[in-house]
Amino acid sequence: MFFKGKTVFFDTQPIITGSAGVVGKKEGEGPLRNDFDMIFEDTTMGKESFELAESAMLHDSIIRALSNANKSPSDVDFVMTGDLLDQCVGSCFALKDLQIPFVGMYGACSTMALTLTSCAMLVDGGAKCCVGGASSHFCSSERQFRFPLEYGGQRPPTAQWTVTGAGSCVVEQLGDKNPDDIVKIKAIQIGTITDLGIKDANNMGAAMAPVHVSMDS
Repeated sequence: MFFKGKTVFFDTQPIITGSAGVVGKKEGEGPLRNDFDMIFEDTTMGKESFELAESAMLHDSIIRALSNANKSPSDVDFVMTGDLLDQCVGSCFALKDLQIPFVGMYGACSTMALTLTSCAMLVDGGAKCCVGGASSHFCSSERQFRFPLEYGGQRPPTAQWTVTGAGSCVVEQLGDKNPDDIVKIKAIQIGTITDLGIKDANNMGAAMAPVHVSMDS
């Protein structure tokens, strides 16, 4: 890899060979419903808590992504995932039975980009196969950052609705694969902290808007 400003360019151009996205009922009713690999009508996934349901969704997305890439857990050198819960506990429970070397990552809304860029750097550095993923659950996020749903608090107009779902990607070396049929990761850019002093904890859109302006300019 080599650097040009803040951008990292890869010599090997790692590739995405498999991916999967699974979501809950509300997301399945939206405009992207045809793009998901699975829509779960039961957002508790038959589990005893929303946190365990989130773990089950992440586990499901990883297995689906590996299947789409014709890989098994034993083929993976590293898996990097993250969620919105304390100590990435959602990821830990999702991966505890897969026996893959695990790196937990927290990037809030940027977690999927963070895990994917980190996987690309590992593969460019010599790893053969990595998995990057992220998950969230509306109900577990409300309990983590605001108020449990049972509290019955009124949501302000600027409040966000966190996705219930999970996504995963398998990143590999190019090898002898046909470059015309695959997605390459040619370069990445890891940003800096941008803070314009937004004080409203419910208005995450205003807090994140300066980052988009910076990237577009």
